[in-house]
Amino acid sequence: MNILVIGSGGREHALCVALEKSARVSKIVCTPGNAGIAGVAEVLPCDAHPTAWADLAQTQGVDFTVVGPDNALESGIVDEFEARGLPIFGPTRAAARLEWSKSFAKEFMVRHQIPTARHQSFDDLEAALEYVGKQGAPIVVKDSGLALGKGVTVAHTLEAAQAALEAIFDPQARESGEGEVVIEEFMTGLEVSCLAFCDGERAVLLPMSQDHKTIFEGDVGPMTGGMGVIAPFPLTPAQLEEVRANIVEPIMRGMALEGTPFKGMLYPGLMLTPAGVRVVEINARFGDPEAECLLPLLESDLLEILMACSEGRLESEMVRFSSEASAVVVMASKGYPAGSTPGIPLEIPASLPPEVTVFHCSTALKGEQLVSSGGRVLAVQATAPTLKEALERAYAGVESIGFEGAQFRRDIGFRLLSPVSVYKCNNEHYLDKI
Repeated sequence: MNILVIGSGGREHALCVALEKSARVSKIVCTPGNAGIAGVAEVLPCDAHPTAWADLAQTQGVDFTVVGPDNALESGIVDEFEARGLPIFGPTRAAARLEWSKSFAKEFMVRHQIPTARHQSFDDLEAALEYVGKQGAPIVVKDSGLALGKGVTVAHTLEAAQAALEAIFDPQARESGEGEVVIEEFMTGLEVSCLAFCDGERAVLLPMSQDHKTIFEGDVGPMTGGMGVIAPFPLTPAQLEEVRANIVEPIMRGMALEGTPFKGMLYPGLMLTPAGVRVVEINARFGDPEAECLLPLLESDLLEILMACSEGRLESEMVRFSSEASAVVVMASKGYPAGSTPGIPLEIPASLPPEVTVFHCSTALKGEQLVSSGGRVLAVQATAPTLKEALERAYAGVESIGFEGAQFRRDIGFRLLSPVSVYKCNNEHYLDKI
């Protein structure tokens, strides 16, 4: 089968690597791709528009398409492909609204009694400022639209909240449309990424993982698209059942009841609070860098799973993951997340240990020289029997790469490697695996 992958980051590189393992795959095409993806797929240029993507699929004889980024889903790529009878993995634009409108997602969760933070949405700056002034800090300010994972401010002062609101409502800073914001209560606890394959009726959970969202160690500094991931993140059986029964299944039922059944990758970000598991936000695609962490652990055929989701025939037996641990450390360019430094020469060893993989997030070729082309540049992933070993292997991979001025966090996985953190998670059964 000929496969088309839409996207250009580390997530899409991981998807291409996993799809290449399928015995049914004869060719992979990726657009726009990057220098690393070019090693496993044919990279082709294409206008970033649903009609252009569908035209490309038809001219290339593509049998199945996999969508990576959220903005492609928002643009209606799945609707265009389905209208032409082209098989594709991903939710329709209406179903993906769970991600591209945080205000809609919050209203949806209220309608279907899905636990989340107390919140209020605003499309007026003055009203939002007044609300923040009454609520006080700490408080969370979220751009309701897509923001490449960086539209969230955890404001510990009123001044920080006000600055975030003014940035969101600044018309010169917006590409299109009016500003809309969701303001939430500040929740305490541990954040966890929950991903699930979905076929419109059924959902099969992937191993839980944990992203590290801020740029600096100790979870401080500006939000990023993700600086590192560990998996599996240990939840108790009771917590897993809470996630399934109170969050994932109600989302699936609610979307079906509202006439927008969800097919694709459901990705609710969760907070493990003292009062139970709460939804931080809902995404409608593979997480990045969660995909780079989880897909190397997948033992079953990814293409078969994605096709089953698209065709409404997903079964839990189709999804098998290794019991090993996986860790990802992201290497970013100088200036990220406020900006990026393109053109930095990159030197990746020609031979890496078999348990270490370097996924390209933002790379290009300048002649024969591999260079950076964005903010998050590389995602170094490693697997091992234990989390500690996986992290050691990933960091050894990072140290072997020539990348002047690279930013990376040196504390990925710190919550689980600290006995206090493990105790607070109430996961004593996991101690022997760390």
